[in-house]
Amino acid sequence: MKHAQPRLNQLGAYPFERLHQLFDGVIADATLTPIDAGAGEPRLPLPAFVQPMLEKHLSGFSKYPPTRGIADLRESIAAWLMRRYALPAVDAATQVLSANGTREALFAVAHALVNPQMASDKPYVLMPNPMYQIYLGAALTAGAQPYLMPCMPETGFSPDIDAITDAIWQRTAFVYICSPSNPTGWIADAAYYENLLALADAHDFYIVSDECYSEIYWQQKPTGLLEACQQTGRTDFSRCLVMNSLSKRSALPGLRSGFIAGDARLISRFAKLRSYTGSATPLPLQQVAAAAWRDEVHVQANLAVYRQSLAAFFDAYGEGEIPSGSFFVWLPVNDGEAFAKAAYAQQAVTILPGSYLSVDDEHGINPGQRFIRAALVDGPEKAAELAQRLRKVNI
Repeated sequence: MKHAQPRLNQLGAYPFERLHQLFDGVIADATLTPIDAGAGEPRLPLPAFVQPMLEKHLSGFSKYPPTRGIADLRESIAAWLMRRYALPAVDAATQVLSANGTREALFAVAHALVNPQMASDKPYVLMPNPMYQIYLGAALTAGAQPYLMPCMPETGFSPDIDAITDAIWQRTAFVYICSPSNPTGWIADAAYYENLLALADAHDFYIVSDECYSEIYWQQKPTGLLEACQQTGRTDFSRCLVMNSLSKRSALPGLRSGFIAGDARLISRFAKLRSYTGSATPLPLQQVAAAAWRDEVHVQANLAVYRQSLAAFFDAYGEGEIPSGSFFVWLPVNDGEAFAKAAYAQQAVTILPGSYLSVDDEHGINPGQRFIRAALVDGPEKAAELAQRLRKVNI
């Protein structure tokens, strides 16, 4: 069509749409209670402060919310960042933005940081493979060329930045890092960030760190990008943006509240873009979010449940290692798509084929093809039952 958007045509079906197509015509075993481990949607009790805080601020629904976020919310986020990562200072006015959930922010950031005309060839946006598919869609619609960093068992699922050539780095607009990783559970350490920061300075690119699973970990509390900046003397967080959310940390995915923080120059650029797109969380929900960032009691309670769920799953499954971070398990199978279809038909279990979270490389190899992802979001008892059912799948 004459006025069609060719960049949109590059996007394939979203993973859950593909899953719906895979299950079309497949009948799940009606004698079993379904277990939905496909989406990373926490199903833990609502924190006690949510309802009273919401009721207190209901009148805010009659007002337009500020896109940058109310001052109280940005200040509570800045204070959390300083507590969590031992940062001496985060300026709530210039280094923090509210996000309407991090999904929209992770997508929109590419449109703030990519200049398709900056070179004769398309600029690269680097991303892990497998990945949260928003990264791919963002790069394509911003006019960039996605550059895939395979995350394989041989490297502990780490995106191998040492394997990337100077020629690629020179054309790089920015890099997506996800730590703890969705779906593999890999966690970046301080040395990884230090290496990446040095490369960013040498080759003039930005770093966007998706840290939505920062408060869900097995043993060691994950290092954050801003923390690594501070440790290397980069006190202005130059070239760096981090994104986080209350969806996983506080089990509040429906609140649609997250944040963007980091380099004040990039925050200003991003705020300008978002002032046009109008992505703002309603005022009463911003008040709830401010309270959530101030409270750690519910976060520690949630973490205890996730740890119990991971232990229960692998105890029942009988093999494999507990991932370092996130509430996902990334399990090797012969064929992820065939296994997911059989699991649904035979055991009434919904899981994602790993290939739906990955992209074929230049050799036609998909690093997620022989994996499935399952989300442990229903507590330890359901996690153990999920493991037992997956063990029974026969293909």
